[in-house]
Amino acid sequence: MDRQLLLLAPGLLFVALLFLYPFFYGLQLSFAPEEGGPLASYAAFFSDPYQRNTIWITLGLSLPAALLNVLASVPIAYRMRGNFRGKRLLTIVLVVPITLGTVLTAQGLLNFLGPAGWFNKILMSFGVAEPVQLTGNYWGVFFSLVITGFPFAFLLILSYLSGIDPTLERAAATLGADWKQRFRHITLPLLAPGLATTFCLAFVLAFSVFPSAVLVGNPAGDTRVLALAAYQAAYEQYDYSLASAIAMVMGVVELLVIAVVLLWRSRLYTGSTGGKG
Repeated sequence: MDRQLLLLAPGLLFVALLFLYPFFYGLQLSFAPEEGGPLASYAAFFSDPYQRNTIWITLGLSLPAALLNVLASVPIAYRMRGNFRGKRLLTIVLVVPITLGTVLTAQGLLNFLGPAGWFNKILMSFGVAEPVQLTGNYWGVFFSLVITGFPFAFLLILSYLSGIDPTLERAAATLGADWKQRFRHITLPLLAPGLATTFCLAFVLAFSVFPSAVLVGNPAGDTRVLALAAYQAAYEQYDYSLASAIAMVMGVVELLVIAVVLLWRSRLYTGSTGGKG
């Protein structure tokens, strides 16, 4: 046995204690309700439209937010790769929101987009009769997910684009291809696997939304997401079996979306994007 494999022991222990054990404990707990059979908690969740609707609410927030973050990152990262004046400063500006945290971002949204925020004050100074409701609803949470998720997606897309060999585009340019043709036929196919991976990570980040759904959303209505439903079941109703069942449903939905994206990814170009060395 190679003793260097022992270096993996701390990492494996960390994963076992902080991921595997809680997961299997929660899975077992979801099949052990106080009343009914093993599937009683799952039946209670799916038979209640108020609970079941949290799946579509969460997907309705996370999928558009992840897609927008990825799509918005591509043109900016594409323009910034290589020699770009002010690249470091612009990167810092774009990445700053990731350091703020969800709570501070939500507070900023309330100050800027709330009914008494600066944005509505400006609109009302131009004659708008009533404040525009951009917080306390779906849009408040959506803006929060975009602000906190965009820097993460941008850094990943920038790293993927930087790994594509620029000589490929230069060779196409010598054959008469303009920048649109080079992007469509060379850069985009090479970048597509990275786009799929970035989307999966951005989706998982947005799917687990919780603080912003409460702070700038409507937790009893159109922003009652799965994480909030699990929290309420555990710490308001003290039904840990139902809370665990909701957590398992949350994990299954995430895995299904990721499986679809990775299946699409497998049909794309999977070779080396760099071509260097």
